[in-house]
Amino acid sequence: YQRRVHGIQKQKMSVKVATRVRPYNDRERGLNATLCIDMTPVTTTITNPETNEKRTFNFDNCFWTHDGQTKDPSGIDIPDGPSSKFQGQNEVFQALGTQVLDNAWTGYNCCLFAYGQTGSGKSFSMIGKAPNKGIVPRVTEEMFERINRTKSETKQYEVTYSMLEIYNEKVRDILVPEERNPSGGLKVRERPSGECYAEGQKDMAVSSYAEIEKWMDYGNKNKTIGETKMNKESSRSHTVITIKFKQIELIGKKQSVKSPVINLVDLAGSEKASQTGAEGDRLKEGIAINKSLTTLGMCINILSEKASGKAKKEVVPFRNSVLTRLLQNALGGNSKTIMTVSYTHLTLPTKAQVQIAVV
Repeated sequence: YQRRVHGIQKQKMSVKVATRVRPYNDRERGLNATLCIDMTPVTTTITNPETNEKRTFNFDNCFWTHDGQTKDPSGIDIPDGPSSKFQGQNEVFQALGTQVLDNAWTGYNCCLFAYGQTGSGKSFSMIGKAPNKGIVPRVTEEMFERINRTKSETKQYEVTYSMLEIYNEKVRDILVPEERNPSGGLKVRERPSGECYAEGQKDMAVSSYAEIEKWMDYGNKNKTIGETKMNKESSRSHTVITIKFKQIELIGKKQSVKSPVINLVDLAGSEKASQTGAEGDRLKEGIAINKSLTTLGMCINILSEKASGKAKKEVVPFRNSVLTRLLQNALGGNSKTIMTVSYTHLTLPTKAQVQIAVV
């Protein structure tokens, strides 16, 4: 089954794209930001406040989180009434996170990206803030609930968890102390099978959600953040969480093994130096971030062209960025890919941001 989004064909369920818009933050309220985005469950409409020109884009899911919410007794954001179009963390997980698990259970590699401008709410979608947990904790919690329901004498599971940071095109394992990371970063290598990996990264064996939660909290505390004019706690690196999920089942006298890999990627925010006020190290970081995001967009675009029968001889530039090199297997081949695109209110999404979303 084929669908066409803005002239680009995609295989249903191989690539899924969702968008989300968050509430105003303090800076936007102080600047009297204009609400230039509207959504239905499957469309996002962007209005140019200067010309009133409207453009509508179709996506698999569009999550309205801007308003229309209240809190339940436990502090979780929920719709404030039957007419509210608010969709919170649970709705995002049900639409996207459960699909990641369903694909992994059938043996497919899975990759979920969170993309958007700095300060647009990507990390909230991926990690969340208690009690409104994001996709990553919900996926891992549900994974172990499914494991506990289905494991038996003839069916066993093995799970490992790793967490890498890509900062200024260097790979760092944030589950180990800083002094144990080489100064030049971990080298990205390729196995004879074609699988790319970070040499020396630690895969932590885990047997419960509580263990993953412990490692996730440890890794998040080690992430590189910095303040810009647009975001007081701007992530200055890409975070790649990898869950290796082995299913071992005895069928008669034969052993069946499925070894899918789940990559959950919180991308650093795209940014313009003129808006973030970046100087010195912040400017250098922004250049590296934008380079890797541009390469990611190019890779996705060429892969889409190849899938539709075009650009058959064109080389996908995975090697142009450490991010795309490391995620080469997650972007192509036996992989199901989901991308969430987060929007802010102060500026219209750039052309590149819209293009990467609709590819």
